[in-house]
Amino acid sequence: MAVREILAGMPWWVRWVAIPALVLLVFGGLITSILTVVIGLLFKVLLFVALVAGLMYVVRKFSSSERSRQDW
Repeated sequence: MAVREILAGMPWWVRWVAIPALVLLVFGGLITSILTVVIGLLFKVLLFVALVAGLMYVVRKFSSSERSRQDW
């Protein structure tokens, strides 16, 4: 028997309410852990990009001001 055949005989609320609730109950911690790692990694990547962009801005700002001083 295939899963599709088993689910075909079940009421709609079993397919759309009970089974997802059981999945969240059983795998909720795993799903939360994976989402935490992904969101944390995304935050660290964005923070890294912002810090590199800030560093590039500061270096360009100071190097351009030194060039203008040398022109005098």
